[in-house]
Amino acid sequence: MRIARPILLVTTPVGVAFGLREAWRLAGPRMAVLMAAMLLVVGTFAWMTVRRIRKEHASSALVHQPETNEAEHQPDRIGRG
Repeated sequence: MRIARPILLVTTPVGVAFGLREAWRLAGPRMAVLMAAMLLVVGTFAWMTVRRIRKEHASSALVHQPETNEAEHQPDRIGRG
């Protein structure tokens, strides 16, 4: 994963740009605009999914956080005298 992540981060936008250019070349500007709109919709749904997962993870971390009690933070006084 150490090498794959940077490769994917570079090649994916290059491939998308190449695909838009080929759509323009093969089918004209209308197809390129339709592909760009499709990419926008898919990207928006992916972003919404990531945002929801992060929000739910943050809220579940707050719910599962143990409550602190001041009695737990007091030093033991048993045996000291």
